[in-house]
Amino acid sequence: MIGGFQNIPKIPELKKRILFTLMMLAVYRLGCHIPTPGIDGTALAAFFNAQQGTLFGLFDMFSGGALSQMSVMALGIMPYISASIIIELLSVVIPYLEKLKKEGEQGRKKIVQYTRYGTIVLSVIQGFGIAVGLERMSSPGGAMVVPAGGWGFRLLAVVTLTAGTAFLMWLGEQITERGIGNGISLIIFAGIVAGLPVAVVNTFRLMGTGEIAPFFMVLLLAFMIVVIGVIVFVERGQRRIPVQYAKRVVGRRMYGGQSTHLPLKINTAGVIPPIFASSIIMFPATIANFLNVEKIPWLQAVVNTLSPGHIVYTLIYVAFIFFFCYFYTAVHFNPVDVADNMKRYGGFIPGIRPGKNTAEYIDRVLTRITFAGAIYVSLICILPEILIYRLNVPFYFGGTALLIVVGVAMDTTNQIESHMLTRHYEGFMKKGFGRTR
Repeated sequence: MIGGFQNIPKIPELKKRILFTLMMLAVYRLGCHIPTPGIDGTALAAFFNAQQGTLFGLFDMFSGGALSQMSVMALGIMPYISASIIIELLSVVIPYLEKLKKEGEQGRKKIVQYTRYGTIVLSVIQGFGIAVGLERMSSPGGAMVVPAGGWGFRLLAVVTLTAGTAFLMWLGEQITERGIGNGISLIIFAGIVAGLPVAVVNTFRLMGTGEIAPFFMVLLLAFMIVVIGVIVFVERGQRRIPVQYAKRVVGRRMYGGQSTHLPLKINTAGVIPPIFASSIIMFPATIANFLNVEKIPWLQAVVNTLSPGHIVYTLIYVAFIFFFCYFYTAVHFNPVDVADNMKRYGGFIPGIRPGKNTAEYIDRVLTRITFAGAIYVSLICILPEILIYRLNVPFYFGGTALLIVVGVAMDTTNQIESHMLTRHYEGFMKKGFGRTR
């Protein structure tokens, strides 16, 4: 692997792409520290310290701390992700969008354009909601987060936050085109790992004070390595369905006759299920922060039940993950279309009749491996709860953040390795790091 990294400077284009990506990510991190005008930073920090375990804490993690500082990039890239998911879901029910998806590059450009428009619309709506919410927020000491509110502040906040998200969207597209890896994913990756140094420093501080035993820390590190290895193994795992293409003669040339396979990922939905599940289950706790629930005993009991660490919270969280795993897989992967395409080009699964029977067989296999994928995602996502609330480990580990970090790291490493292999350099692993099983 060390030799593979040593070969990177020998490829000028790859070196240029990596440096460009690092420079753009540095610009993003710099923008996360530019505050939105009209906000009391001290009162805002005190407010967010009391918001752990709510939607604010979740979105702040994805924005790299920009939300808790209310910087110009406070909305992060989440409006773009939401717009992308909405467009993808609408393509199932709107024939025009479904037709665009099948038109190749021109259709893809149209969909990207609609996604950009949707991002701006969502940014304006969310920015206005945040501006109004900020005017009503106060620190535990009673200091107002927005000393001088009104429509002037609201319009300024909407324009600032929308511009920040639009710039991030442009930044991600530039990284994808001129850098290495997926730009949007790398921006989320950078936002998550930005908090890693602070977590490491706090952990060593706790070891110095004796709150964490060194032997226990060694066991925790070993456990982390094992879990990361499991994530890499499962994310690269596939269920390969054998496909045979019949021979056909076109003019004087013969086509087909080869054997291939249809790869089905174990975790087809990726990190979408835990993100959606976290957003929904944290919603009651978020609303409770704006209400005086202490005076309503039954409402206080509901909030406590739906708080991290409670068994009911865990069960509902896992149930949502299972639901969104199946839902997103059904939207993202259509067995009928796959079966029709195979039949059109003379492909068939040995022992299965083409057409409807093939679609049913693929759907049956996909349903089984999605169940295994949902179990895997659920186990990874409840790790923080087990470590923090059951074992009293003061270190955030696992969950959606770990899935995103490992997944983006693997995807970026694969792209770097592809550049090296196309120029006859050895990759990071002699047997190919990115090969699937």
